[in-house]
Amino acid sequence: MDAAELELLTETLRKTMTTTPSGPALDAALAELGWHELLAEYPESAIGTVFGLLGETGAHASLLNDVMGGGTPALPYAGGAWVAWSPTGPGTALDPELPLRTVPSGRSLPLAAGHRALGWWLVGTGRAMLTLARAHALDRVQFGRPLASFQAVRHRLAETLVALEGAEATLLAATDPFGSLLAKAAAGEAALTAARHCQQVLGGIGFTAEHPLHRHVRRALVLDGLLGSARELTREAGARLRAEGSAPRLVHL
Repeated sequence: MDAAELELLTETLRKTMTTTPSGPALDAALAELGWHELLAEYPESAIGTVFGLLGETGAHASLLNDVMGGGTPALPYAGGAWVAWSPTGPGTALDPELPLRTVPSGRSLPLAAGHRALGWWLVGTGRAMLTLARAHALDRVQFGRPLASFQAVRHRLAETLVALEGAEATLLAATDPFGSLLAKAAAGEAALTAARHCQQVLGGIGFTAEHPLHRHVRRALVLDGLLGSARELTREAGARLRAEGSAPRLVHL
């Protein structure tokens, strides 16, 4: 797939995600657009583009199940819990918007592709928060000056951008399970950084139900825990490095 085709596909997917209700309707729309064929033929482009757009648009669909091999597998969650992406069935819903339900412990699964998918979703969510905070900083006037002119505000936005760009670079470099684990940890940390800084920039309005920021913040918190939180994955990576006594070269500069 060349750059022009990818750009056209991205715009089509973005329009579909912003005009189609999340859930089964979006699942069907994405299947009609060729999601399954795209995942089979161009897995990395499919995962990076589609999951990044889910974060950017705030939409959700059951695509993680496809990345994890199909069906409705039990997925590890932070704190030793297990969940399944299922709109119906037994178990307590983990989030009012996402169809994640708590389930008994499941079997061990290859997690690398899921780590990358969630990493892109988290980066997309972080970018959505950054867009909201940047727009507010440019539009809001405080003490007779645009909010964006204050150095403290600019620093928070810059730190958010650096964190997101770093996480994206880590995702692009992830080619094996260990690199994918680190990429998901970096993306989770970047999304939480975005939530913290963007909430500070938006101030009180960011806490209101009328403003969309709170939905992205909650989404970042939930997705960070899925397949292991940033804190847990960082500990896991550290334990592995201690046990092996060496660190692999993740990126060739």
